[in-house]
Amino acid sequence: MADCLINVFLTNDDMKKLDEAGLADQLLEVEGKKAIQVPMSKKDQKKLLKGFPDLTFDEANACALPDDAQKQLLDIVLDLKTLDVMKFAITKLYNPLAGKSLRSKTF
Repeated sequence: MADCLINVFLTNDDMKKLDEAGLADQLLEVEGKKAIQVPMSKKDQKKLLKGFPDLTFDEANACALPDDAQKQLLDIVLDLKTLDVMKFAITKLYNPLAGKSLRSKTF
């Protein structure tokens, strides 16, 4: 079982795309909205918290990403046709150099 979850809230168009990808059985209702839950490990959670320090986790240890990241994660789920995508998705969502200035080395 996953250590943590990412709630990806869906529009009607997203639900159609999910159905076309064969993932309609993964739909849940979370906070009164249609969603899918993408599982992740504690290690992935730590990386996401570095990349998105404002993330908050609920009592079920689930969070929702900012809109752009959520759309990117949904696109990955639809492309791979599975919810087990965090090994791949974390490389797209987490940028360890974000916000850091580049240093040049002088020789």
